[in-house]
Amino acid sequence: MNTNILIVGVGGQGTLLASVLLGNLALDNGYDVKLSEVHGMSQRGGSVVTHVKISDGKVGSPLIEKGEADIILAFEKLEAYRWLPYLKKGGSLFVNTQQILPMPVILGQAENPEGLEEALAARAGEIKAFDASQVAAECGSSRAVNVVLLGAASRKLPFSNDAWMKVIQGNVKEKFVEMNKFAFIKGQLA
Repeated sequence: MNTNILIVGVGGQGTLLASVLLGNLALDNGYDVKLSEVHGMSQRGGSVVTHVKISDGKVGSPLIEKGEADIILAFEKLEAYRWLPYLKKGGSLFVNTQQILPMPVILGQAENPEGLEEALAARAGEIKAFDASQVAAECGSSRAVNVVLLGAASRKLPFSNDAWMKVIQGNVKEKFVEMNKFAFIKGQLA
């Protein structure tokens, strides 16, 4: 297995925890993993992206080049569009339909791009777009969007539900473990 996963969002959405869960899961199951995190003003709601490369061989560079991502997990619709060139033609895209407007749009200095859904569908072989924020809120915390999206994408990866539950148990604060397990399962069903 050689799988390249791009996790994209804005600061504070939990992209980094998602990459830690995914990386530890792969390591626990005998795969070589490389992670690379890029923060763009993440504390102010700027773009955050994590490259996750998983292989049953040896992973070289931790960075995913344009057109090489097998999967993109997008915590926000505009970030999915922004990073779309990195998805390989026919790759899988899992998108939270929440939209966080960038500051130039809020200030009236720019317009929000039109036709986001069409552009995403034209590139992806498979697209699962849903309100992961609402699903997370129904599970007990809107901050569980990361685990909801991991649940949705889990069927594209060779890990058992038991392995996912174990990595959540081992990497999430104890008081949030059960809620995150529930969020993961709800993401699988979304």
